[in-house]
Amino acid sequence: MRASSLPKLGLVALCSALLASCAQSPTGRSQMLLFSPQQMNQLGADSFEEMKKQEKVSTDAKMNAYVSCVAKAVTAQVPASYGITSWEVVVFDSKEVNAFALPGGKIGVYSGLLKVAKNQDQLATVIGHELTHVLAQHSNERLSRDQLTGIGLAVADAAIGSSQGGGATMAALGLGVQVGITLPYGREQESEADRLGLALMARAGFDPAQAIPLWQNMSAAAGGKAPPQLLSTHPSDASRIAELQAQQAEVQPLYQQARASGLAPQCKA
Repeated sequence: MRASSLPKLGLVALCSALLASCAQSPTGRSQMLLFSPQQMNQLGADSFEEMKKQEKVSTDAKMNAYVSCVAKAVTAQVPASYGITSWEVVVFDSKEVNAFALPGGKIGVYSGLLKVAKNQDQLATVIGHELTHVLAQHSNERLSRDQLTGIGLAVADAAIGSSQGGGATMAALGLGVQVGITLPYGREQESEADRLGLALMARAGFDPAQAIPLWQNMSAAAGGKAPPQLLSTHPSDASRIAELQAQQAEVQPLYQQARASGLAPQCKA
């Protein structure tokens, strides 16, 4: 649809909304965010409830205590300015090697991840990475970009101009609750989450150097089946490991400061 075919007032409203939606990520990268925190939190909550219905929730008390211990230590370092006062952590009984975090303070960890994340520091690396996707509003950014490029400006106009609640807006856009989980992040967002997550887990007293063997484990678990970096929304394992190694000089002092201040998590698998 050409811009000239849109109603004039609708186009003006859209342009105004786009200008008002410009933001910056925690690293200073420019972002376009079309959805409010309330809308994203609702989508995150809906997604999480749907996951708990569809997936088997682990009843292993020891495993749940271990994952919760690591998550609690990492989330304690999230600045109050983000407005997330509590985090819900659920372990899903699955062989899948995965974890995720959703807007609104939701964390999901698949039990299969614990066979690859060999210790508390490696698990903290994953949880820190997933948390910072939320803190950096990557879901909002990706949804906003998809609305503008995939569905079209007219639909985006209707979405950001809606005066109704977040649920009505999401329904109008055809965004099922699974979007909050299955939506892939881009390479730029993944690298940003690596960097921010590394600092977050280091401030919690977890050793950021363990991020390197973690991703070596991930690469081995994939069995060489990962696609080339150019064709993937994630950085290649080799690129990711090289970047994590380069960032150690920045985050190791944070880790040492945390340990000196008495932050020494003792989460037992």
